[in-house]
Amino acid sequence: MTGTTAPRRGGRWIERWDPEDEAFWKESGERIARRNLLWSVVSEHIGFSVWSLWSVMVLFMGPEYGIDPAGKFFLIATATTVGALVRIPYTFAVARFGGRNWTVVSALLLLAPTVAALFVMEPGTAYGTFLAVAALTGVGGGNFASSMTNINAFFPLRKKGWALGLNAGGGNIGVPVVQLAALLVIATAGAGHPRLLLAVYLPLIVVAAVMALLRMDNLAPVRNDGGAVREAVRERHTWIVALLYVGTFGSFIGYSFAFGLVLQTQFGRTPLQAASFTFVGPLLGSLIRPVGGALADRFGGARITLGAFAAMAAATGVVLYASLRESLPLFLVGFTGLFVLSGIGNGSTYKMIPGIFQAQALARGMGGEAAAAYGRRLSGASMGLIGAVGALGGLGINLAFREAFRASGSGTAAFVTFLGCYAVCGTVTWAVYLRRPAAAPRPDAGVEAKPQLTSV
Repeated sequence: MTGTTAPRRGGRWIERWDPEDEAFWKESGERIARRNLLWSVVSEHIGFSVWSLWSVMVLFMGPEYGIDPAGKFFLIATATTVGALVRIPYTFAVARFGGRNWTVVSALLLLAPTVAALFVMEPGTAYGTFLAVAALTGVGGGNFASSMTNINAFFPLRKKGWALGLNAGGGNIGVPVVQLAALLVIATAGAGHPRLLLAVYLPLIVVAAVMALLRMDNLAPVRNDGGAVREAVRERHTWIVALLYVGTFGSFIGYSFAFGLVLQTQFGRTPLQAASFTFVGPLLGSLIRPVGGALADRFGGARITLGAFAAMAAATGVVLYASLRESLPLFLVGFTGLFVLSGIGNGSTYKMIPGIFQAQALARGMGGEAAAAYGRRLSGASMGLIGAVGALGGLGINLAFREAFRASGSGTAAFVTFLGCYAVCGTVTWAVYLRRPAAAPRPDAGVEAKPQLTSV
């Protein structure tokens, strides 16, 4: 097959697309896929920055705003929740409107929360107004789901770990970038000028939308499949991987949003001091995510994910000890480790999704191309659900911090909860995808799909 681009319904549509055909991939598919990946990353990057705005807006909100730490954690949790929920409709928007078309629309939607924040960021604004604007920033969280669904369709299975990891990692970097930009504003203009940060993002949003319009494509073969959605909802692996994604991505986004406020509240850091540390962990976690995907391509997603959870539990133990001893240096070391390990787990967990469904198809007797088509169909339908549930892990983290600080003024109780969650996720990964029962297929994490479900 060849990829042909033709105008249809007012946009750029590629009518035929077969990335599993190596001749097609070398001839034109890879070049087109990489171009769409580049501009998908740009748009998703800006989306993550807007979604995480309130992780830095709370650093600008001094005593004159009259909002206590619990109220600030709830602002962050509100943005997290909406961002998680809108991932579901965003996933299906790609097939309904086209990946390129929806990237343009979703980028332009980011103007609404950014402009709204420009108007309300000042002392005296009602808390309910802040909550409403924080909820609006949730549209930035939806960009991840539509972007991942779109890029998943462009790349062959053998490249998905790398492509999805790069796409997600480039998007995730939007979190530390907005935090670093906030640091620059606070260091140069002071904590009383949050509008300077917001003004920077308005032209960037427009540029992302324009470049998506000019350089991206829609894939005509990608269609919403109600049957696939219903099958994905009934499929236990959808919810198992969603749980694992709660542990990996939920940790990354939850810690990214809360870290600066934890430093201010538990360790008495000033806004400038907190901002100086806040961006480092999310930056490392974002940069390492493609490595997690590549490691999963090489060694298998389940093996890398299990290792990530074991190491995250150890890092949480370090953070817990540092919290009890009130040791800021040790606390920073442990928390940085959590960001890096969650980034690796993000990449490896998402790599598992298409492999699981293709391996299941092979185990049920389907042929190579039929199995690949089944894997694309079910993985595309499940990604929005998995992404949404995983992002809700960020809500759990912020609510846990809120309750811990409200009860004791320390995050120690929250860290104990997180340690238990990683133990559960690691156990589930081993029991479902790595354990070798005597007479049952093993949904492992090998490089190539096999009838024994070894493609996870």
